[in-house]
Amino acid sequence: MAELEPHYSRISVEEMPPIERYPIHVVLDNLRSAFNVGSIFRTADAGAVEHIHLCGMTAHPPHRKLEKTALGAFDYVPWTYYERNRDCLDALAAQGIPVISIEVTDHAVPMTNIVWPRPLAVVFGNEVHGVNERVLRRSQAVVKIPMKGYKNSINVATAFGIVLYDILRQWKIT
Repeated sequence: MAELEPHYSRISVEEMPPIERYPIHVVLDNLRSAFNVGSIFRTADAGAVEHIHLCGMTAHPPHRKLEKTALGAFDYVPWTYYERNRDCLDALAAQGIPVISIEVTDHAVPMTNIVWPRPLAVVFGNEVHGVNERVLRRSQAVVKIPMKGYKNSINVATAFGIVLYDILRQWKIT
């Protein structure tokens, strides 16, 4: 019988083989739900995201609710917490990483019309109030996911998955 691949829940983070991470930085701007943050961590791990930037009131490890949905993914995906989102944006600017906010605005470009730069930082905002206006002003672009229903919004963790896999598809990674 052939030996199975190692199950990564049985080995320490230090023993895991290195993986190629894609130059995608995820900025979570004041997300209020730790469950959404945990889900984003899991999806970011699945997509081999380079870094998650947690800003303001966004839950960060250690956090019981985050642990419940992340299932340990915050051990695999590099992350940084910033009390102020402007400090995060300053750090990204210093690295020359363009920032694209995902938000429904009158001037947002539909996701289907964007050429995703490489590297990039994508910003996802608060579940009720969206991306902070100051962050929108500092963004190189504002992109929206086309909506066909009445609600004109989508769960932030779901939106992240849609955007992440569109980026990976366009970069011909998936």
